[in-house]
Amino acid sequence: MDKTLYLLRHIPGAGATTLAKRLSVAFCCDYYEADDFFVRGGEYEFNPAYLKQAHAECAENVESDMKEGKENIIVSNTFTTEREMENYFLLAKTYDYNVVSLVVENRHGGNDVHHVPVEAKKRMCQRFQLRLN
Repeated sequence: MDKTLYLLRHIPGAGATTLAKRLSVAFCCDYYEADDFFVRGGEYEFNPAYLKQAHAECAENVESDMKEGKENIIVSNTFTTEREMENYFLLAKTYDYNVVSLVVENRHGGNDVHHVPVEAKKRMCQRFQLRLN
């Protein structure tokens, strides 16, 4: 059985959460986002002071699934740089998972449900790294 970790990379508003949900149904698997940490009582309450903790919890959930040997795991975070994905590459290597990185673009004019400021999105676009090999 090939085990695969899918990393969905995106700028907010691209539709990656919707895609992650649909893929999780199709693959009968879990998906994780650091943003899940900020949902309290059904409401999204972002606090940048807890961003590191949110990403740590997301990675812990992924590692838990890997320890169980789940066939497919999906992570939908912005992942604008290679460094932001490093922890997931290490987990994949440790638990013998293939990694598939998918870039989700906002070509449909989708809206950002988390209301990330336009200037923040511009900074994300400027640092977005693509690997060609």
